[in-house]
Amino acid sequence: MQEIISVLFSGFGENLRIFALTLAMAIPLGLVITFGSMTKFKPVRWLTRTFVWIIRGTPLMLQLFVVLYAPGLLFGIPMRDRMAATLVAFVINYAAYFSEIYRGGIESIPKGQYEAGAVLGMTRRQVFFKVVLLQVIKRIVPSMGNEVITLVKDTSLARVIGVAEIIMVAERYTKQGLIGPLFSTGLYFLLFNGLLTLLLGRIERKMDYFRV
Repeated sequence: MQEIISVLFSGFGENLRIFALTLAMAIPLGLVITFGSMTKFKPVRWLTRTFVWIIRGTPLMLQLFVVLYAPGLLFGIPMRDRMAATLVAFVINYAAYFSEIYRGGIESIPKGQYEAGAVLGMTRRQVFFKVVLLQVIKRIVPSMGNEVITLVKDTSLARVIGVAEIIMVAERYTKQGLIGPLFSTGLYFLLFNGLLTLLLGRIERKMDYFRV
């Protein structure tokens, strides 16, 4: 039993690795995509929004297969590292979703705040970082929290391209006639998501001082 728990924990370590690295890269990349989708330069805006539409409109599972197999089939450069393929697909997918959350938050701020800042002699950049940004962060925290929780569960999709995450590991025991490990995976996800929910709730409460 102890051996099974240890193996499952090792598998969940892969889930956590995907989760942490995806967040670390997708959060800033999403902001870059947001600026591209909001730019006044129409070709860049059109390309960025088309990219986001494609990523949001296709399954993450399909994107995993494309990232893993397309380089080899199209360019003769096979993707040999399955974890690297997983991270590329996850980062691109979640950056696209995050960018839309950012864009919604920024566009929800009244234009009058920019005008008021200009009257006070502030540049548009100063208004954004000193006046608008905290309001945007407060507004997007609930939506970002939902995406973060979804990301935890989506890490299990890595198994479709051969990454030995916790569900793939548990399935091996299931084929040996043991059902317990498969149900145990749910406990790992529930506990981790429970901790994240508490953390996100605390962040929201910390920002209550900033009324919008």
